Order: sequence, then C-alpha cells, then structure tokens
Amino acid sequence: MVDRQRVVVVGGGPGGYATALYGASAGLDVVLVERSRVGGTCLHVGCIPAKELLETASVHRTVRRAAEFGVRVGAPELDWAVTMQRKQRIVDELTAGLGALLKGRKVTVVDGVGRLGPDRTVTVTAADGTTSTLTGDHVVLAPGSVPRTLPGFDVDGRFVLTSDEVLSLDRLPASAVVVGGGAIGCEFASMLDDLGVDVTLLEVSDKLLPGCDADVAGVVTRAFRKRGITIHTGVAVHGHDPDPAAGTTTVRFGDGATAVAEIVVVSVGRRPFLDHLGLEGTGVTVGARGHIDVDAYGRTAVPGVHAVGDAVASPALAHVAFAEAITVVKDICGESPIPLDHERVPWAIYCHPEVAFAGLTEAQAVERGIDVVTAKHRFLANGRAKIVGDTEGIVKVVAERRPDGRAGRILGVHLAGPWVTEQLGAGYLAVNWEATVDDVAHFLQPHPTMSELFGETVLSLTGRALH
Repeated sequence: MVDRQRVVVVGGGPGGYATALYGASAGLDVVLVERSRVGGTCLHVGCIPAKELLETASVHRTVRRAAEFGVRVGAPELDWAVTMQRKQRIVDELTAGLGALLKGRKVTVVDGVGRLGPDRTVTVTAADGTTSTLTGDHVVLAPGSVPRTLPGFDVDGRFVLTSDEVLSLDRLPASAVVVGGGAIGCEFASMLDDLGVDVTLLEVSDKLLPGCDADVAGVVTRAFRKRGITIHTGVAVHGHDPDPAAGTTTVRFGDGATAVAEIVVVSVGRRPFLDHLGLEGTGVTVGARGHIDVDAYGRTAVPGVHAVGDAVASPALAHVAFAEAITVVKDICGESPIPLDHERVPWAIYCHPEVAFAGLTEAQAVERGIDVVTAKHRFLANGRAKIVGDTEGIVKVVAERRPDGRAGRILGVHLAGPWVTEQLGAGYLAVNWEATVDDVAHFLQPHPTMSELFGETVLSLTGRALH
C-alpha cells in the first residue's frame, strides 16, 4: 500500500481523467481541475461526436442500399436535427457517467482554469474571477489540444470551420471543401459525402493518410474517388474568397486552381493547448512544435511534475493518453512501469472504408534497413464481407525476413475495409508481443468472420495457405 500522496491534475480530458481514475484506484488523493466539462476533446468535440455522426452516415448508406438485400424502404430522408439531438444525448450521457465515476472514486473536481506555479502549486481561477491555490505531492498536466488553423482561413463559423464547429452544424451544407487528408479530414469527407454533400478534399502531401501504409491509403483513395469525392493531393491552399450574397466561398489552391463550396473544413491537426498553464519560468520546457518535453515516464524537467495526452509529443489518441496516464500513476507510486512504445500503438480511422493499423509500414521498415516480406489479401473474397455487402479493402502484414528467407517476426499489421477498427486487436497483440508468423498462424479465427482474413494473411506468410 502506497502512502496517500496528493496529486493535482490539470485538465479533465482523457489524459487527465484517466490519471484521476487510475490514481484514485491506486490509493492516491486526487484533485482534478477542469475549466469546462470533464471529458475533453474526445468526448465533446472529437472521438465520440465524430463517430456518432459517422454512424449516422453509415446507417444512411445502408438504407440507400437496402433494396440490394430485398428490403424495399424507398429513398432515405435525413432529419439533421434528430441526428444532432442523438449526438448530444450520447455525449451528455457519457459526460454524466464520467462525472459519476469520478465521484465514486472520491476524486475532487474543481471548476476553473489551472495555472502551474512553483513547488507543485496550481492556482485555479474560477469563472467568476476568484482564485484558489492547490498544492500536491505531484502535479500532472493534461491541458489537451485545440484545432490548428491555416493562414488565410480565419475561423468564422460560417464559411470556415474546424472540427469543433463541424460537430455542431445546425444544417448540412450542399457542398464542402475539406482541407487536410489525414485521419480527421478523411473522416469528415467520408461522413459529409455519405450524407449527400458534394465534397472536395485537398491534401498537401502526395497521398491521403500520410502516416498510413501506401497500400491502405490507396484503398481509401480509390474508394473515395469511386464514391464521387473530388481529391487533389500534393497541393497547398492559399486562401479563400467568400461571397456572402451567394452563400459560398472560393478556395484557392495548387497552381491557380479553385473550388467553390458553402463551407471550408480545416482539418490539419491539433496543437497542445498550453495557453493558460503559465509555464514560463516554471522550469517545464516546451519543444519547437509546442509540446511539453517529457521522458518515457511522462516526467517533465521539474521534479514532481508530469504531463500526458495531447500536451506531449505522442500520437494524439485518447487511448494513448489513457496508457500514458497509467504509466504516470505507476511512476508516482514507485512501481517502475514499462514505458509505452508509441511506435506500436493501435490506430483507428472511421472513414468508409475504415482504416486500422499498428506497427511499422512497409516503407518505414525498408527505410530502417530491415529486409521484409509482406502479404496482402483482399476482402473481396471474404464470405462475411460478401454477406454484409462491403468488400472494399485489404489486410496487409509486414514481417521481418529471416536468414533462411522465411517470414519471421511480425512488424506491422495494416487494414482497410469493413469494420477493421474492431478487428485490429489480434494484429496489435502480435506486433507488441513480437510474435512470429508461425506463432500467430497456429491459432484459429472463427468462420465466417472478417477477422479470419488476418489469420489467412499470416498463414500465407508461413509458405502455405488455404483460400
């Protein structure tokens, strides 16, 4: 049993509330400072509302195709107000549940803006301007993030929106330009297109989903174009010219090209929200891209002060923040935790087709001088995929080539296709347990499932295969 140390957590998003919950369950006395509502970006303007709208898009897409299954329902009509009410109800229910969970763990929640001071103190400024001071044996900074913006695209909520505004639209536009072809941009482009919006997608890199394996990115690109999404890669945006009378704006990009739309969705990532932390002069250092510098255990340059989540230079994913929070709490408790390997975390992107992956891409492995062998199988021949009528996608496994030429350790698993965000578990475990293809091929996958395609792909790397 550890001494009942006091921990002050600044920020109630995934990194902050996970620190609070896990710390309280470890016997720590936890105070959580939050300037708005607990849940942070993920719960209020990120994962949860975005995926709810993507699920609405999925239902709309399914109903449109119902006749293929012999179900006659006619053309679907979208009641956007009901969609937004459902989205908000889910957010509110999860927020209330999180609040109850914090209360049940006896976490003290303090409303206000937390500012770090010397000797592990935090000054809290409430909404009415009054201040109070908290002191802890440890302080954990989890301030979260805000959307990045672009020069020439001032966010006005009418013509130019970020993810925050898109998730609260009062009506669907007829057309949209999405700037940024990463995970967030592809999710919004997919959602809007499925709901009948004319979408143009612009990406400065030479391909969509720049961090993904090229084969997976190719699947998404081809699927998007087949659906009618206009895609321009390798182009920079230069600004836009709104026409209030027409209710549209003209986006300038590339070498003199333009696109006209009712809204522009700027989806170029998020930046750490350190604006109110008061880190100047505290000894906590910040890197060139605005992230708090930490070691593998989340420790800052100031003893007793840790940082987690979007504030640090790690994948900006809620589940990564959860894992970082657990590492920090274990470190506070003196338990010598195993640091998180950020290179092997699971990724899930909820556009259609979905994308999920863990570990090295083929290109990353080759760049490191690793001799690799790969295998790819398409969902086109998968029984379950055919049954549900969704066969666009692949499973790709990247493995290290052994001296005898056979495939050995699994380095990366990359999926694009139906429900792959729910199928990554086995691949994630294989990568992180450093399993070989022989290890994994021994185990069964149920039939008929989509997950058996992963098993078949690994089996083929052993030199023998079934289907």
